[in-house]
Amino acid sequence: MAIAFSRTPEGDIINDHFLIAQVMSEALPYIEYLKGKTLVIKLGGSTLEHQRGVLQDIIWLHTLGAHPVLVHGGGPYINDWLTRLQLPTRFENGLRVTDAPTLEVVRMVLLGQVNQGLVLMASQMGGKAVGLSGTDGGMVRAHIADERLGFVGEIDTVDPTPVQALIEKGYIPIIAPLGEGPEGTCLNINADLVASHIAGALNAEKLIFLSNVRGICRADGTLISELCEKDARQLITEGVISGGMIPKVDACLEALADVPRVHIVDGRDEHVLLQELFTDQGVGTMIIR
Repeated sequence: MAIAFSRTPEGDIINDHFLIAQVMSEALPYIEYLKGKTLVIKLGGSTLEHQRGVLQDIIWLHTLGAHPVLVHGGGPYINDWLTRLQLPTRFENGLRVTDAPTLEVVRMVLLGQVNQGLVLMASQMGGKAVGLSGTDGGMVRAHIADERLGFVGEIDTVDPTPVQALIEKGYIPIIAPLGEGPEGTCLNINADLVASHIAGALNAEKLIFLSNVRGICRADGTLISELCEKDARQLITEGVISGGMIPKVDACLEALADVPRVHIVDGRDEHVLLQELFTDQGVGTMIIR
């Protein structure tokens, strides 16, 4: 919410001060509550163009005493480079088929372009960030999910030690969704699942998915602000949650085993993290146990 600090006319000053007081009184309890708490934020590839605003919110959260951890995707950038290199793109049940040449592009884009770009941008904005991937320190160990998908991993274990060490040193970890497979192979892993498992391993207070949708909506298109796990599964059964939202909601429900609250919000909205975390109503959907 943008607040103007105009000094004329006098009535505007009073209105501005009253608005500031309202905003602060609503936000302060949430700020106090989130101090020292770990928040895992997943930035989808479809919302990477809004990364500057997301990073600003994350830096502010860090300044206010929370421990944000960012997991990012990179699908559109990967597709762009595959097109440039004239490499075919194939999908099976919504998952990218990752052969050896594609894996090289995935690694190049996620680590060399997206991850490094986010870290540098955070630094330019005054944040202290360190980039890493699930292959660092054996953080994310996985196996090949389906031979038809190639080098696509299914997570076995997550060791949160590298992330915890960075948090304790005052850094914001920014994580690329890769994992270590058998015999040291690198595997491409769905970023939603990486975020979900890392949130669980860190005993995070919240897991927030920044996507290109408002949240979970009813059949009539109206937003559901809060629902429980049972209701979410019912919406999947009824077909209200369908298509690409199903794996995202599945990742949310899986995380609820270890994370009390999971949020789905529209990462294209300005300051969406602050609006979701520091207001009574929020702007997306919160799923609770």
